Parts: sequence; structure tokens; C-alpha cells
Amino acid sequence: MAASETLDDIKSKGILWGFGVLTLTVVVVLVILGAWWGSEPGQFNIQDEALERAKETNTSEMPVGYTYTNTLAHIAEVLLHKSGGYITNDVAPPGVFLDNISNWEYGALVMLRDATTALRNHFARDQSQSAEDPDLAIAEPYFYYEHNSWALPSTEAEYQKGIDSLHKYMLRLQKYGGPVKKAQFYSRADNLWQYTEVVIKRLGGLSTRLSANSSGGNYGPGLTELEKQAADEKGTPVTNVTWLEIDDVFYEARGASWALLHILRAIKHDFADILLDKRAMRTVDIMIKAMENALTPVLSPMILNGSGYGLFANYSLSMANYIARANAAALDLRDIMNRG
Repeated sequence: MAASETLDDIKSKGILWGFGVLTLTVVVVLVILGAWWGSEPGQFNIQDEALERAKETNTSEMPVGYTYTNTLAHIAEVLLHKSGGYITNDVAPPGVFLDNISNWEYGALVMLRDATTALRNHFARDQSQSAEDPDLAIAEPYFYYEHNSWALPSTEAEYQKGIDSLHKYMLRLQKYGGPVKKAQFYSRADNLWQYTEVVIKRLGGLSTRLSANSSGGNYGPGLTELEKQAADEKGTPVTNVTWLEIDDVFYEARGASWALLHILRAIKHDFADILLDKRAMRTVDIMIKAMENALTPVLSPMILNGSGYGLFANYSLSMANYIARANAAALDLRDIMNRG
């Protein structure tokens, strides 16, 4: 009897040990996958990527607008095919727990949408009465599909259709004739001015949200408590970002900065003539440098939220500073492009 009980006890301990080892193995694998999938993609060379794409069409010709359009397509490809793929619509671990990279993807996606809309409505149209490009009319709506859909149709499938349509437009920039209509790209000052207006609003909104993590940052100086209460009732101040949302806003700004950095480099390439003529190349360089600084590697395992002159850094305010500098340069660029 005693021997039988001892044997049963050994078996139960063995089952518990096996279950514990299995659980620990699963946890370790999920942590490693989470660290890998949650890493931010690196920067890419816009001209090298455009040249690689051109080689696939058996030509090295890259007309004006080719590099810009390929940059948009490649940004979308990075979102879909980076480590772990597209994370935002994951419903299983570890992806469902990776909110930082999900916010990064959303920030990059918003910039991609704005740049694609500018391509469809401004860069590819000669006048307001001109017919829009058929491939761009197909591509743009696909990128506006909901960003967190995992069911049919999935977000990845819809975004891939947008990428394919951008590639068709690029091909028509290179090869045309007969039934194939030539695609157009107009690198004019008024077109760039209209896109810059959107960039200014995006950067301004991100800068405001990043700054809203600091206490008292949403009111003007010298206000009494009654005046602050009256301001709250009017709804004018920006709502403070809670402690749990600070990293979400930060990584959304990181994703937006990553995408805008490559878009600005493409603009510098395809709008070089007008930028040199308007003496605005230095202004674009300032925006690019600010975005590069915003993408400085994060050395802390968590997003620090210290006070301005405290012992710990405030990552959100540092990011807000870089974005505000890019925003100021964008305001200058808009004014330069708007002059005759």
C-alpha cells in the first residue's frame, strides 16, 4: 500500500515538473519572439530600393516620381514584412501584447496615407480639372482600410493591393505606349506646398500630444485655479496623457518620424529642381536632420518620464522638441513654396 502511494506521488510530481518545464519553455520562447518582433525596423536607402525595383522591370530608367512612389510602396512593404510581420491585428501572443510596435506601425501608416493621398490628388495631377491616375485611385483607398482587421479581408491583404497598384503606376512612369497611358508626376512648388500643409498639422498634433505628458503643461502661465477650471469647461486645454499611454504616444511618434524621414528624402530627390530654384534645400535638410535625431536609439528598457530638470530624462519632451523643430522647418518650407 505504501509503495503504491509512493509511486503515485512520484508520478504526480513528474507530471507537475513536466508541466512546469513546458510552461517555462513557452514563456521563454514568447519573450524572445516578443523582443524580436517588437524591434523597430532600420532605415533604408531610398535610391538603392528604387534601383532594385527598376531592375525587376528590366530597365534602369527612373523618371521623376519613381523614387517617391517606390518609397511609399517600400514603407508599406516594411510594415507587412518586417520581423513578425504586421503586428497590430494579431490576436494571439506574443503579438497581442506588443502595443509599442503596434503604435509604431500606426504612426508610420498615417504618414504613408497622407503621402499617398498627396500623390493621388496633387503630384500626379496637372490641374484641378485633370483626371486622376487610375492606378492611384485604386491604391489610395486600400491604405485607408481599417488597420486592425484580422478577419476577411485582412489588413495585410488590402494593403498589399495598394502596393501592387503603386507598382503599376511606377511601371507606367517607365514604360508606356499603345494602350498603356503614360503616368504623370508633377514636381511643382504648389503641389509640394499642399502636401507640406498636411505634414505641418500632423507634426503639430504629435508635438502637442507628446508635450501633454508633463503636469501643468496644458495651461498658459499665471492662471488661477478658477481660470483653469473655466478653461477646462470650455474644452480648450489638451487632455493630459496618462502614465500608461505615454509610451503609446512616444512610439506612434517614432513610427511617424521613421516614415516621414524616408518620404522627405524621396521629396529631396524628386523635387530637387524646384527646391534648388527656391533655395529651400537647406530647409528640407533641417527637417530630415530633426527626424534622424528623433530616431536615436532608445537606451532605457522603458520610456522615462522625468521632470524637465530632474534626475531622469523625459523621452516624450525630447521627442516633442525634435518634432517641433521639424514642424518649424515645414512652416518655412510652406512659405517658400507659396511665394511666386
